[in-house]
Amino acid sequence: MPRKLLAEFLGTFFLVFVAVGSAVAGIAATRDDTSQFVIPAAGVVGVALTFGFVLVMAVYAIGHISGCHINPAVTIAMMVGRKMPLVEGLAYMGVQVLGAIAGAGLLKFLVTTGGVTDKTGALGSNAYDNGAINLTGALVLEIVLTAIFVLVILFVTDKVATPAFAGIAIGFSLAAIHMVGIPLDGTSVNPARSIGPALFAGGTALSQLWLFIVAPLIGGVIAALIWRGMTPKELETDDTSIDGVADLRDDSDTEASTASVTATR
Repeated sequence: MPRKLLAEFLGTFFLVFVAVGSAVAGIAATRDDTSQFVIPAAGVVGVALTFGFVLVMAVYAIGHISGCHINPAVTIAMMVGRKMPLVEGLAYMGVQVLGAIAGAGLLKFLVTTGGVTDKTGALGSNAYDNGAINLTGALVLEIVLTAIFVLVILFVTDKVATPAFAGIAIGFSLAAIHMVGIPLDGTSVNPARSIGPALFAGGTALSQLWLFIVAPLIGGVIAALIWRGMTPKELETDDTSIDGVADLRDDSDTEASTASVTATR
């Protein structure tokens, strides 16, 4: 268990620091005061692709250790889908939030002390009633986008799927979802990703945070229920991994562990 929790902490830290960081540092163009040249922005597409690439990276890096959830909405889906015990799931959620806070904290340090200009104005936090979407719209958007994302995860890791390519499909789906959501509410689909930046941004980001916790969790539950309703019993698996490779099972806190490969599930 400790190894899994550390992997989830690190994975969520990477996601927030690198992916949210791509929005903080480069979603909008800026001007170099020394040369007067415009520094190009990553823009919506660049930030969306960064989220996808980071998730692909994490899936193949830590998927064999913890399953690479790095998202409480994914973890709650695993619990509802009876692929993960309640206690373990709650522990996953706790370290995911801590990892997100650590990643956002490092971004905040770079903005306040490191001379980095925050192009988002709110450390990449999510928001509604922003001229692009209202509360009701954001609630529906986050539930639907999260349900789609988590459904992709559940289906591509079924026994009849192609496990080796699961990480790519999952990463691309996250990128596509961000291309839709970034212009509207910044895209959450991950409560931990929203909690970290909001805690440091404060103000509106913090007061609206509840939606970006509740909506993705609802979306994760809906996805799990749909998956259970559509998946024949013989194709269900108790593997909690999202990369098609089973977790390393720790029988103790020693270095001994066994790797269970579920390529034929």
